[in-house]
Amino acid sequence: MVRCYHMETPAAAAPAGGFFPSFLFLAFGTLVAALLGAAYRLGLFYQLTHKVDKASIRNGGENVAAVLKAHGVKFLFTLVGGHISPLLVACEKLGIRVVDTRQEVTAVFAADAVARLTGSVGVAAVTAGPGLTNTVTAVKNAQIAQSPILLLGGAASTLLQNRGALQAVDQMSLFQPLCKFCASVRRVRDIIPTLRAAMAAAQSGTPGPVFVELPVDVLYPYFMVQKEMVPAKPPKGLVGRGVSWYLENHLANLFAGAWEPRPEGPLPLDIPQASPEKVQRCVEILSRAKRPLMLLGSQALLPPTPADKLRVAVETLGVPCFLGGMARGLLGRNHPLHIRQNRSAALKKADVVILAGMVCDFRLSYGRVLSRSSKIIIVNRDRKEMLINSDIFWKPQEAVQGDVGSFVVKLVEGLQGQTWASDWAEELRQADRQKEQTFKEKALMPLAQHLNPVRVLQLVEETLPDNSILVVDGGDFVGTAAHLVQPRGPLCWLDPGAFGTLGVGAGFALGAKLCRPDAEPFVLPRKTVGSSTVPWAQGLCRRTPGSHANTRARSSRAASSSRWKVWSKRRKSGPPRSGPVRARATPSTCSRQQRSRGVAPGAGRSPPSPYRCRLRRPQSAAGGDRADGPTS
Repeated sequence: MVRCYHMETPAAAAPAGGFFPSFLFLAFGTLVAALLGAAYRLGLFYQLTHKVDKASIRNGGENVAAVLKAHGVKFLFTLVGGHISPLLVACEKLGIRVVDTRQEVTAVFAADAVARLTGSVGVAAVTAGPGLTNTVTAVKNAQIAQSPILLLGGAASTLLQNRGALQAVDQMSLFQPLCKFCASVRRVRDIIPTLRAAMAAAQSGTPGPVFVELPVDVLYPYFMVQKEMVPAKPPKGLVGRGVSWYLENHLANLFAGAWEPRPEGPLPLDIPQASPEKVQRCVEILSRAKRPLMLLGSQALLPPTPADKLRVAVETLGVPCFLGGMARGLLGRNHPLHIRQNRSAALKKADVVILAGMVCDFRLSYGRVLSRSSKIIIVNRDRKEMLINSDIFWKPQEAVQGDVGSFVVKLVEGLQGQTWASDWAEELRQADRQKEQTFKEKALMPLAQHLNPVRVLQLVEETLPDNSILVVDGGDFVGTAAHLVQPRGPLCWLDPGAFGTLGVGAGFALGAKLCRPDAEPFVLPRKTVGSSTVPWAQGLCRRTPGSHANTRARSSRAASSSRWKVWSKRRKSGPPRSGPVRARATPSTCSRQQRSRGVAPGAGRSPPSPYRCRLRRPQSAAGGDRADGPTS
């Protein structure tokens, strides 16, 4: 009998014996990695090298104010709220003027006006929750108008978010589709770098709004946050002690390294520039043109090219041009190169068209007004916006992504003083004169009711002083005003932009007056009186503390008497149990002049304005001075 024995070699037995130690080593490594990750997330490593100054009375609002001051911010628009009070106080201490409005959307509109007129970042700060949701329309308007604004928003404490805190909503999800840059500050030491990055993002590339969320516990001082966060008496029990340790560590991580010196000044901006090759190809196309035409949009007025330098470049170029958006007024009044009427007909006749900061959206009929035989040169900072509808109605000969103002200056340098025949510009000016004659005839047409809007705007054009800033607030009324009212110089025209937002007037006028105290803002809004809507273009904004927006209703004596009777009857019987209830006033609120005429209390007056501004009709030259702009 043969017996066979299988002898297990040491090499074969080794894996079975070494599995358990390898598993232990892997588990231990995983545990260590998890503990290190948890320690990092809890900020324990950072706290080893950066201490917490528990005796300091400084607060995060001071860091916010320091960054704004280093960036040259002069005005902060707000509606005061408890979440953001520390940063408002700190800004005032550093000389930044805090302008308190009565509606958050007005604060953002005012910041928008500052951004457009100064070329810097306009800043608004509002409280959490409804304070921020009230700004959505103004932020969207700034996004479409490409205005660099910084919106600072309060928020619930970092520990209480998503736990039902007061005015706590998901603010980041709300503003991410509207802003180029969104960030929520979680530690005091992050305030400065986050704000510097936000300010740079607002001005780089295509300008636009940015949003920084500032929870309440990163703005207030240590001792106040400690009082609210950490229990006064140490809890008993293992769970209570664990919770207490977590809260104390969270507090320490909030303020660790908070007051260490950090750079506060501006970061370098990323502004796209046209390549020399692109510029040269555009020079060659334009040099062969017989009937060139240029359309300048708002992007042409963006930094770094000053408005005066751009104006000299346009005049040197000698190409007839249409001006739109913030570019209105670039050439002043009655400049021979500025064509104002019959744009569609001129575009059909031109052989080379330069769209400098203009896009083929609804304002250019999505590109359908461009002739297919024309060579189109388009320059814009945003490539996606630049090529909109180019696959359907039009096609560019050259699409240049870069700063518009710099491109125009380089184009002039490349052409080296080339001129074009004067008959083309004269043909366009003749069409201008014919259209203006048509407007004069329309102004003389009698209307059975209300005002003739063309005549009203003609009177405004005749009345405007040289230091006026036009704030055009309305829909169709803006389009009519663009044909009839001429800005007196560069950066003297403010309108909502492509979003067509109504209600920008008070905020824009406030920001404009603060930027230019010597200027006189004229607000051209759509004013509703009674059951009809008529253009109301005689108003000037005056910023006076505690005043309201008072307007005069043009009513007949019979209508006024009728309103008084209705009011008196309601006052005796009381409001109805259902349906709309009208606000009632006592006779003491009615002026003596109104009572003598039989006018109801409050008749002819709009509700108290959230903008504290009074709108007045300009008096005649013999009647005295007009109202000033915002003064405080």
